[in-house]
Amino acid sequence: MEKRYAEFLTKYPAYAQTGKIDQIRAEDYGRLDSTGQVYLDYTGGGLYADSQVRQHQEILLRGVFGNPHSSNPTSMAATKLVEGARKYVLRFFNADPAEYDLIFTANASGALKLVGESYPFGPGDHYLLTFDNHNSVNGIREFAHTKGAQVTYIPLCLPDLRVDEEQLTRSLALARPGANNLFAFPAQSNFSSVKHPLGWIEKAQAAGWDVLVDVAAYAPTNRLDLSAHKPDFVPLSFYKIFGYPTGLGALIARRDKLHKLHRPWFAGGTITVASVQGDKYYLAEGHAAFEDGTVDYLNIPAIEIGLKHIESIGIDLINERVRCLTGWLLDNITSMRHSNGIPLVRVYGPTDTESRGGAVTVNFFNAKGQALDHRSIEEAANRENISLRTGCFCNPGAGEVALGISRVELNVCFNGPGHENRLTIDDFRLCIDGKSSGAVRVSVGMVSNFSDIERFLSFANGLLDK
Repeated sequence: MEKRYAEFLTKYPAYAQTGKIDQIRAEDYGRLDSTGQVYLDYTGGGLYADSQVRQHQEILLRGVFGNPHSSNPTSMAATKLVEGARKYVLRFFNADPAEYDLIFTANASGALKLVGESYPFGPGDHYLLTFDNHNSVNGIREFAHTKGAQVTYIPLCLPDLRVDEEQLTRSLALARPGANNLFAFPAQSNFSSVKHPLGWIEKAQAAGWDVLVDVAAYAPTNRLDLSAHKPDFVPLSFYKIFGYPTGLGALIARRDKLHKLHRPWFAGGTITVASVQGDKYYLAEGHAAFEDGTVDYLNIPAIEIGLKHIESIGIDLINERVRCLTGWLLDNITSMRHSNGIPLVRVYGPTDTESRGGAVTVNFFNAKGQALDHRSIEEAANRENISLRTGCFCNPGAGEVALGISRVELNVCFNGPGHENRLTIDDFRLCIDGKSSGAVRVSVGMVSNFSDIERFLSFANGLLDK
């Protein structure tokens, strides 16, 4: 191990500057090592620090907090915490409160649904998005279809699963002047970990598009500065960044574009006046019009605690640590070969650290060049206390391109007998007989260390010549 670590530091000397995180792991994440767990699913969810839970408990134990929708003392105490967290999130992402507002949601998917159901799509309007998107972004197309808007996908290019810039330019030229045009893409892919250029934001806006940027996979290990790049809609989940609490996300939206959204209904907390006899209602202003019912006022204070925890470590330090460990993982996994020279894995996405994050998505192959069932890899990893993730990661567009599943194959499958309204994953696997229906994703995060990567590499090495 010492020799390997020395080789690692020779190639990635910057890792030595991240030693602060090793101390934090020992003090605040000691349960990882005490339980022998190798956690490599950070894109699925971040891990919380012990101190985050303690600080949140202290707030709850020393105060009395009531439903914020009132002006009594306990309601005002809760309101102060909720609004303090709202301001802190905007400050963390360097979003000017005069320009941006923040809506608390259950998660990033809830934020995306809010945009989808409220965006004023209609005939002549356009929803443009990349193949590489989470299903919650893909799902907005159903609102667009229902309202008569056009939906267009921008394809990905192999082998790195990036978008061709000329194709992007042609697609952005499809915006109809004066229409409601919405363009959506992820800042970082949750499938390939490709970082798509944030410069697309200004390019698309100049071409007449409102821009939605999904930062759920990007924000945990990258600095998001909303004063440098100013998308119109930014959905995110906080547990992806710092693990606790789950069940809370947000939509950060430009105030001028928030006025463009039209809610399809109203709920408690979203109106100033509603009448039964008069059959009339008046929506509240700003974020209040979009936060249905009572917000999760007892858990929202934990968001500020989590963000302060990230700041105490430093997002740039986290980014550098993830880059070094990801590089070592890629260097080693791509060099593994069976005794006959057949590569052990195929990487879907970049095989270096240039413009990519900490998730490495692969499939494993036996010595005959046949793909191993990704589910069997997960089962084997489970026995070694290694947590990784398998499937298509709710990103079918990137998955279909990576796995070579064609539109013709999909049409035949979806139009097959009995597949009109129901299709199980086993049915789907039969449709694409001979091809992988998913992959294995290994994702490095904030408190990953060299030992974690070595444990996984040792596991992978055990699959050689099997």
